[in-house]
Amino acid sequence: MNSEAIGTLPRKARAVIIGGGVAGCAVAYHLSKLGWSDVILLERKQLTCGTTWHAAGLIAQLRATANMTRLAKYSQELYGTLEAETGVATGFKRNGSLTLALTSERLEELKRGASMARAYGVDIEVISAGEATTRHPLLDVSGAAGAVYLPKDGQGDPGNIALAMAKGARNRGVRIVEGIKVTGISQAKGRVTGVLTDRGAIEAEIVVNCAGMWARDVGRWAGVPLPLHACEHFYIVTEPSPDIPRELPVLRVPDECAYYKEDAGKILLGAFEPVAKPWATNGIPEGFCFDQLPEDLDHFAPILEKATARVPIVGRIGIHTFFNGPESFTHDDRYLLGEAPQLPGFYVACGFNSIGIQSAGGAGMALAQWIVDGAPPFDLWDVDVRRVVPYQATRTFIQTRVTETLGLLYADHFPFRQYETSRNVRHTPFYDQLKAAGACFGETAGWERAHWFVPVDAAANGQRPEWRYGWGRQDWFAHVAAEHHAVRNGVGLLDMSAFGKFRVEGPDAEAVLQRISANDVAVEPGRIVYTQWLNDKGGIEADLTITRLGESSFLVITSAACVIRDFAWLQRQIPDGARCVTLDVSSGEACLALMGPRARDVLQPLVSYDLGNASFPFGTARTMELGMALVRAHRVTYVGELGWELYMPTEFARYVFDAIMAAGAPHGLRLVGVNAMDTLRLEKAYRHFGHDIADEDHVLEAGLGFAVKPNKPRSKFGDFIGREAVLTKKREGMSRRLVQFKLDDPEPLLYHSEPIIANGAIVGYLTSGGFGHSLGAAIGLGYVPCRECDSAERLLAHRFEIEVAGRAVPALASLKPMYDPSGDRVRF
Repeated sequence: MNSEAIGTLPRKARAVIIGGGVAGCAVAYHLSKLGWSDVILLERKQLTCGTTWHAAGLIAQLRATANMTRLAKYSQELYGTLEAETGVATGFKRNGSLTLALTSERLEELKRGASMARAYGVDIEVISAGEATTRHPLLDVSGAAGAVYLPKDGQGDPGNIALAMAKGARNRGVRIVEGIKVTGISQAKGRVTGVLTDRGAIEAEIVVNCAGMWARDVGRWAGVPLPLHACEHFYIVTEPSPDIPRELPVLRVPDECAYYKEDAGKILLGAFEPVAKPWATNGIPEGFCFDQLPEDLDHFAPILEKATARVPIVGRIGIHTFFNGPESFTHDDRYLLGEAPQLPGFYVACGFNSIGIQSAGGAGMALAQWIVDGAPPFDLWDVDVRRVVPYQATRTFIQTRVTETLGLLYADHFPFRQYETSRNVRHTPFYDQLKAAGACFGETAGWERAHWFVPVDAAANGQRPEWRYGWGRQDWFAHVAAEHHAVRNGVGLLDMSAFGKFRVEGPDAEAVLQRISANDVAVEPGRIVYTQWLNDKGGIEADLTITRLGESSFLVITSAACVIRDFAWLQRQIPDGARCVTLDVSSGEACLALMGPRARDVLQPLVSYDLGNASFPFGTARTMELGMALVRAHRVTYVGELGWELYMPTEFARYVFDAIMAAGAPHGLRLVGVNAMDTLRLEKAYRHFGHDIADEDHVLEAGLGFAVKPNKPRSKFGDFIGREAVLTKKREGMSRRLVQFKLDDPEPLLYHSEPIIANGAIVGYLTSGGFGHSLGAAIGLGYVPCRECDSAERLLAHRFEIEVAGRAVPALASLKPMYDPSGDRVRF
């Protein structure tokens, strides 16, 4: 690759890409394919010299969700064409992959993954341990329970894949300059304006951070928190042997933390050990370029010992190379992609968690489209940088967390699995009271939230509030069922303090929110409006409630996971010159949700306001006395029962909690956790953002048309965003609809991504799943094509099944909630 001198370059470009690894080359390549030639890629040393050059080059298709699989499949297809396009040999070949399960739990995971793969259109086979040896004759399958085989997976030369994309980009006009170090990010008026380098400044409309393990530092210059850190990653390469067949499939044995790849008659053995070693905790050395790290045979020895039994030839031939090189890992094992919420025009593609080669092609394609169009091309919430909470990028947090996340790549991916490191940082005001009551906590956006409670009798018998994972009914299943039934039949209390809360204030607050919101927020003070914020395609950017507090004051409430995303969307949609300000007040108020048919009986004696339907109807909010505290009570629900969300300043939280618990004792009040809340909302088919609805899901196809008011009065700032897309969909009709399912068999459990089968053919997959304790079986939500159906009756007349770990289970389908379809219970 020829480099250029900075003196020959203009001081201005449309886009500057920082980093010449596979991600930066992929972004440059795809921007050039979209017609952007005024692009400069800057590399501090030489292309691929950070992590790309020593990557293992495994290229798999299957990922955890549909769109991540979509991106991985795209990468594979792209790499198969690069050599013909550019003349650069990429070493790409489809030699397949084999994953071996050594336990029944791992086999269950693989079977569920195979079902998911079929829903995503990935060719996959579940095979026996014996059949695995026919695919990989060097493999000893002693103790194995089974395997899966993906014939179209493959491998390639990581460095040359990156160089091929770099050449393709350069052929279309992108300038690639090596030996230039970026030293800062320039910005003005709240937007990125370019980069500073050790050889001068370059102005740019767009800056893309593809700096790999340096990306966290680059993000800090821009004021953008990026939680990633380098870890040592180990592999060995054996001596060549004529006994090693060519074209062996890539082999993964996750229960032994190992992967194997045949390369030129040698075996490469790599590891994702349970406890990793963070590297460069005091900063990456200035001169790092194609460097290796010191060997650590003691650290690698447990992996190698098992490998010599699993693939015996490894123990018979010598080790040619012991390699240790750095790779960056994130706080949640998902990479970071998209436009930073803190700085418009600053984009990121980094933190690839050792799957950079298989991910970069698709990630580069998606980010390039995002840059050109100003919006993601489809739902990328899994990897969207807007999921990051700033404290997660602190050095102490991320250096500790990555000791765990590297190993989690090959750990059992059980449902509800929680991180163990970098915990107990964000607490709601009720944390100590809930912990004393037997709460088992999980983490959402850093918040410690009660997921379920150990009852007194179970605690007396020795059960502790700890997670024990599995694919079947975990040991908290009965406790969650009891919490669920308490809300359905009596009364339960939930801590919902982690919800996001935004104040929107000013003379133009109503006009701004009318422009952003699909529903009509021009309501009287004290009214609550459920609404979506849409994009121009009618897709759902946010799902939330807006409470009018006064003539010029509103409160937006959203989920804990979406606070950064939704606040950024809100701020960016406020028109220039609007007399409107917004403030994130999430930490300033605590919230308790008192829910169930006896909620009024518990609350009424405590408060100064009549809670009857006439004076306090559903969808309203009132400020009232609760003992010696003032609370704002919102009559809404996410569980489908009568109830109130009680908001209070955090300093009054403990007092209010104790008062409600004392008043609720005679009524059998029970503390309820997040797991029960999810089963309750699923029975009511309430949507969950990031699972059932996201930015590529049209609001009408999601069944939320009741919350859209296309004929509401026009705001002074224009029609609401997405209005034309809503009207177009109404005219042209829907192509799919979100449907609720209930399994006929009460035994199987649903989580998400299980294939939906209609009349014997896979037509979609579940977006979420759980157990309906009131309905008596597992339930789920998922989109079903409906273009050929001219009525709901015809759609529901299909013979539906849900595939669970390879087994097709008959299911009942409904477009209305199966529990309380009329919604009477929330209004009595």
